[in-house]
Amino acid sequence: MLDITQLRRDLNAVVAKLETRKTPQPFLDVPRFGALEAERKTLQTRTEELQAQRNALSKQIGQLKGKAAKGEDTAAQVEALMAQVAGIADEMTAGATRLDALQAELQGLLLGVPNLPDDSVPVGPDETANQEVRRWGTPGTYAFPVKDHVDLGAPLGLDFEAGVKLAGARFSLMRGPVARLHRALAQFMLDTHTQRHGYTECYTPYMVNAAAMRGTGQLPKFEQDLFHVTSGDGDEAGNKWYLIPTSEVTLTNTVADSILSADQLPIRLTGHTPCFRSEAGSAGRDTRGMIRQHQFDKVEMVQITAPDQSFDALDQMVGHAEAILQGLELPYRVVLLCTGDMGFGAVKTFDLEVWLPAQNTYREISSCSNMGAFQARRMQARFKNAQGKTELVHTLNGSGLAVGRALVAVLENHQQADGRIRIPVALRPYLGGLECLEA
Repeated sequence: MLDITQLRRDLNAVVAKLETRKTPQPFLDVPRFGALEAERKTLQTRTEELQAQRNALSKQIGQLKGKAAKGEDTAAQVEALMAQVAGIADEMTAGATRLDALQAELQGLLLGVPNLPDDSVPVGPDETANQEVRRWGTPGTYAFPVKDHVDLGAPLGLDFEAGVKLAGARFSLMRGPVARLHRALAQFMLDTHTQRHGYTECYTPYMVNAAAMRGTGQLPKFEQDLFHVTSGDGDEAGNKWYLIPTSEVTLTNTVADSILSADQLPIRLTGHTPCFRSEAGSAGRDTRGMIRQHQFDKVEMVQITAPDQSFDALDQMVGHAEAILQGLELPYRVVLLCTGDMGFGAVKTFDLEVWLPAQNTYREISSCSNMGAFQARRMQARFKNAQGKTELVHTLNGSGLAVGRALVAVLENHQQADGRIRIPVALRPYLGGLECLEA
């Protein structure tokens, strides 16, 4: 959530920044915001006036009571002043009720407003304005017709028909060799992040409440992208949970409503969970295979940092995701997203795109973002700085990696003419030393 003080101070500059983001716009109902702010200022000014009047009257009442103690008859005057104080109290109570309603509506407006892009982010309407930063590895050449992961995976136990039978479209079932490969990939990622990169592994719930989803920005704007479940009592507010679309939600919310000490930062957390997404708006896209599914596994990286450390942490996080791709011997490129292609809560985002031979293109396998104080403000995640002052932390998240897409990339990039899959050297210890995967 944006800092409302910044909006009050320089609304035009904020709106100009927001207009560089993708449609639909406007993100902020400026006339409504202006009307609410004007009423809030009027109410606050009136409240301050009433408080001053009440204080003055209370002082007069005290003086009159002092005279009464000396024998003067001040009862009528005191009663009249007390009546005025009661009237002021009633007006202040009504004003406080209205002020609470205004603050709630202002917050509701802000919950639907995305973060402001950093000045270093290229301005552009969509992915065509993204900037390639670097590449690693060279896409392979094959002396045989390249197969995609669907055809390569079928004899290894990748079963889309069973997934459809069990759950419907955009689900899959893995058994045998391909299931083992999927598990090995997740273990390799977790071990790399915990043993080399300094992350603490977490096992988190797969379901969360609405407050957690609001904290990281999925609610209220993206509810249509989420799955929710209810208890047997039905769809009551207290019995409603959401399936996590990413463990960014659970890992980041571990610091919600906290005040950390400076020496606790940075915090690095990682976790392997299934992720659940409705893929609303994705009809007709990536309908074949594992690229876009309702349920997929991901190893997530989250960092909680001091504000002056978050951009360095973003660069580190990108490097941590790159280390996984390099270990898997997969060609990839790093792309800086433009303003129109960034996610809702991001200040700055780098995507890592892996080469897929069957598609003859690079596809996203990781997205690493600095969220600044955007999530922290929603979650009230704070720390005490070196001067003892309480301020908001910065939060970052990144895929390290999407396990299913990593499996797709390993199958396609390391395919052999006979249908076997060469296992990258770094992955072999997780597969009992196996050099090739075969049916």
